[in-house]
Amino acid sequence: MLPSHPMIELRRLHRFFGTTRAVHDVSFEVPRGEVFGFIGPNGAGKTTSMRILATLELPTYGDAYIDGFSCINDPDRVRRRLGFMPDYFGTYADVNCYEYLDFFARSYGLVGRQRHQALKHTMGFTRLDELAHKPIRGLSKGMKQRLCLGRAMIHDPAVLILDEPANGLDPRARIELREMIRALAADGKTVLVSSHILTELAEMCDRVGIIERGQLLAVGTVEEIQLEQQPHREVKVRVLGGAEVVREWLAARSDITHATVNGEDLKFSHPGNRDNEVQLLKEMILANFRIAEFASHSQSLEDVFMSVTRGVVQ
Repeated sequence: MLPSHPMIELRRLHRFFGTTRAVHDVSFEVPRGEVFGFIGPNGAGKTTSMRILATLELPTYGDAYIDGFSCINDPDRVRRRLGFMPDYFGTYADVNCYEYLDFFARSYGLVGRQRHQALKHTMGFTRLDELAHKPIRGLSKGMKQRLCLGRAMIHDPAVLILDEPANGLDPRARIELREMIRALAADGKTVLVSSHILTELAEMCDRVGIIERGQLLAVGTVEEIQLEQQPHREVKVRVLGGAEVVREWLAARSDITHATVNGEDLKFSHPGNRDNEVQLLKEMILANFRIAEFASHSQSLEDVFMSVTRGVVQ
């Protein structure tokens, strides 16, 4: 039976360092099997929040939960259910990949056949099996990131916290990492990932949370946050033979505003969503207008980030 509670939950989380409010009243939930993107400028509070979830930092007040267990009161249970991949991790230059992962498998108490199966699965999933006996000092940046991901997942945790996993990777390594993260979510893992590469997050995340100066500014899908910031959607239509007749037709509708015409091109705004646009396009075609193009402007995650944040540091 699948758990009904969130797999990750922050409840009014605060973390102060002197007068600096690194995390200030942050609350959100992440359900099972979701990839959640945690976005914010440097110093926004992302890493501090992740370290609290990983039981490496105590909050000033508030609480955080992994699979229903408190990171403050049940840290041992949390660690069994959590894999943490920090933005920087230490390695042992003369240890090979197999020995490195085997050390962490033993640290989590895996023995015998269970440890062997965990190592086989992890090395196969991260595609490190062909490099099993290669010293870590000889690995590329991308391969080291895979090794760190393998370390985080060796004990088969239900939740993964990944802090800047794509930092410094080449395009191919980023694509492969994105595919691995989506595969983990498809397998039922819950993943919280932070990154400065917003295009990558937009393609891999189900929802995002935007944080600045320790405060959570928005949570939801990119489209949901976009509608909160800009409730009207802009549409551009190209009408063969001229768009003036369509503008006149739209003038009778109360939900259409700011309609302008430039030859065959028509632009207007409306407060609806994509379903409303589908219906509107259908009505235009049924009215025998010669619609050659119909496109709405959707903000990218970068656009949403810039509209929500103010670029203020602390």
